[in-house]
Amino acid sequence: MPFLNPSLQNLTLADLPQVLLAQVVEVEGGCDICERLKELGFTPGTEVRFERQAPFGGPLILTLRGYQLALRPEEARRVKIKSISSLGDIG
Repeated sequence: MPFLNPSLQNLTLADLPQVLLAQVVEVEGGCDICERLKELGFTPGTEVRFERQAPFGGPLILTLRGYQLALRPEEARRVKIKSISSLGDIG
């Protein structure tokens, strides 16, 4: 199991399988997908929990604001996060 440095910068939702629980920092960009992510609740301060990922690098299943959502990895890379807990913290 790799060690995660808590001060690691530039984490995105695509890193959530290793982080497990995170807080949204920002959604990067002004594209339509970025605006939709904000409408779905990916706003600064929102907690996001990793649930599972589809096989072969498929969509991530996340829980935020009381609901679950599937995001493609390329969409998840647009959301910057900071770690709240990692694999080593949850037992």
